[in-house]
Amino acid sequence: MLDLVVMKFGGSSVANTEKIINVATRVTDKSKKYRVVVVVSAPGDMTDDLIDKAKSINESPDPREMDMLLATGEMQSIALLSMAIKSKGFNAISLTGPQAGIYADSVHTKAKIKKIRPKKIVTELQKGKIVIVAGFQGLNPNDDIATLGRGGSDLTAVALAAALKAKECEIYTDVNGVYTTDPRLIPEAKRLDKISYDEMLELAGVGSQVMMSRSIEVAKKYNVDIHVRSTFSDANGTIITKEVPKMEDVVVSGVAYDKNEAKLSVTDIPDKPGIAAKIFGALSKKNINVDMIIQSAAREKYNDISFTVSKNDLKNATSILKQISRTLNAGPVIYDENVAKISIVGIGMRSHSGVAAKMFKILANEGINIQMISTSEIKISCIISNKDTNRAVRILHKQFGLG
Repeated sequence: MLDLVVMKFGGSSVANTEKIINVATRVTDKSKKYRVVVVVSAPGDMTDDLIDKAKSINESPDPREMDMLLATGEMQSIALLSMAIKSKGFNAISLTGPQAGIYADSVHTKAKIKKIRPKKIVTELQKGKIVIVAGFQGLNPNDDIATLGRGGSDLTAVALAAALKAKECEIYTDVNGVYTTDPRLIPEAKRLDKISYDEMLELAGVGSQVMMSRSIEVAKKYNVDIHVRSTFSDANGTIITKEVPKMEDVVVSGVAYDKNEAKLSVTDIPDKPGIAAKIFGALSKKNINVDMIIQSAAREKYNDISFTVSKNDLKNATSILKQISRTLNAGPVIYDENVAKISIVGIGMRSHSGVAAKMFKILANEGINIQMISTSEIKISCIISNKDTNRAVRILHKQFGLG
């Protein structure tokens, strides 16, 4: 039996008829050597257009109906791609997420995959068909469509590769791999031949737009090799795999940034047990992810807590925090949308001291103020002013020798 490969194509790859036909050619060429399952996103900017259309009708649309609406984008892609493949004389079938056996939890617009029962996919593969699956969607416990949130199609592809024990999961996009930083910002950025799950997970978590962290987590858990490559080139891209051996002096692998950050502060909070649990518990109930957290030292039995959230969650988070602040008799809730997160990532940090100090000195020499700091074993992140982001990326990329 032929090995199985999962191929995923993003919205830019299926944005128009010409591009869909190009994808069909890539898929049919691959199917001559492998059994193929294809995952596709909605074409072009359709998802954003659908969101705008919904909000023009209702500024706070019902989440269930939003999922019904947003799922239609991927359905268009799978049907059109199936038609294009069939026009080339190959057998294909399109499946929605629920038809493909993808089961999600009950959280609309941000659902998590709970299990995959790919019985229909396997049956259609056995018939010699190329199977095309709608990314970004699954079936929830109420038998409703639920979408998987940002990066959901990547997640669909990696999860299917794990469930089907695929040889590889190929992620096709408009760039030809993972770079040391954003090549649109830094033309001298280098493409990496290989990168470890851990490094990619950190890069994805701090703003790299190539892959979302949830898909990397699944890949690492189930040992799925991911090949990130360009839809518009036959060149090899970047393999995301288990830890990659490197020379001792390679400390930092990449610089990432995220301008979709907002900083929130709850001031004058009573300094006693259980307060932080109340604040972050309330945010968690509304599925608001919190990133970097800083708590000030207590002063006269009061302190401040500052943290970052996605700008998309800022409005809801601010509303929740104001309610909690009143309950706790705390001070004002302050927010700042004009911030960004800048991060350096590299497994080499584990065995090298002084990396954080070097990063802070580089930023200080440029007159860039650091507002918050977060570290892990292989990552250092700082919150800085949004206006300093591009300059910070350039200087860090240069000073850490990544060009």
